Amino acid sequence: MGFIALEGMKFYAYHGFYEEEQIIGTDYIVDVYIETAFGKAANEDALEKTINYETVYLIVKLAMKKKRKLLETITHEIAQALKFQFSQMLAVSVRIKKMNPPLGGSTASATVENTLLFKKKCSNCGKNISCYGDESCWCNTASIFPATREMIYYKFNGCLCSNCLQAYEN
Repeated sequence: MGFIALEGMKFYAYHGFYEEEQIIGTDYIVDVYIETAFGKAANEDALEKTINYETVYLIVKLAMKKKRKLLETITHEIAQALKFQFSQMLAVSVRIKKMNPPLGGSTASATVENTLLFKKKCSNCGKNISCYGDESCWCNTASIFPATREMIYYKFNGCLCSNCLQAYEN
């Protein structure tokens, strides 16, 4: 297990609830922390088997270009984009600092952080698995009748590993 982090990414952007904030803009600092297993990438010295932090930076840069009212929206968008780009993530945390927020007094920054955890245990056998907990999760690609999927959800109250899920496939 390991962490890959990009800290201190600086952007000038136009986010904020007030119209003036979306016109004037301000400085932002973004930090991204990703938990992943990168032993295979390290052993093989293979970039394609790990989290490419250049890609992480580009995802953050793209999200910061879109005007948003809430930092919560931006952290969510970045975390979701990373989730879809890197299936080997076990957790991701995105922190955005808005420098000098317009609060009518001296404030260095306002910070919002969003963390998504994908480490879970199979609800049947207890094996460690990664689960996105939404429609993008790998288990939703299994060929299972909708009624059977619903029964699995209620019976096990969570994801099953690929071995346990095979028993329910069409």
